[in-house]
Amino acid sequence: MEINQATIADLDGVSHLFNLYRMFYGQSSDLEGAKAFIKDRIVNKESVIFVVKDKEKYVGFTQLYPTFSSVSMKRAWILNDLYVDEGARKQGIGEKLLQKAKESAIITGAKRISLSTSVDNHSAQRLYEKCGYKQDTQFSHYELSLI
Repeated sequence: MEINQATIADLDGVSHLFNLYRMFYGQSSDLEGAKAFIKDRIVNKESVIFVVKDKEKYVGFTQLYPTFSSVSMKRAWILNDLYVDEGARKQGIGEKLLQKAKESAIITGAKRISLSTSVDNHSAQRLYEKCGYKQDTQFSHYELSLI
């Protein structure tokens, strides 16, 4: 298995996984929309996507968005998406993706990587904790839905 930063050459494979990821979170399948969204992120360099391929099959990806910490005056990353194809789970792919994200964040001088997951996604929570992520107990997070 190989893990690399996605380029436009990976668009179809990443888009397929991204569509599955969205469906996992209850969205309807929209492969064309997924493809357009991922293409925009890659072309405009608005995110960093790491992808795992087993031979020629795309089996997992993670997508990180840049942000900044005003208090520390340092870069930070939001790990927004992490998905491993059902047939490829329990092989350490999620852990490899998290390690690659960490290495990339360190190279960019980031202070932290933050993420969120569904409260009932216990397998993801176990993976994050295994990889050193801690649940935030200092801050309450809020959001304002605009749609």
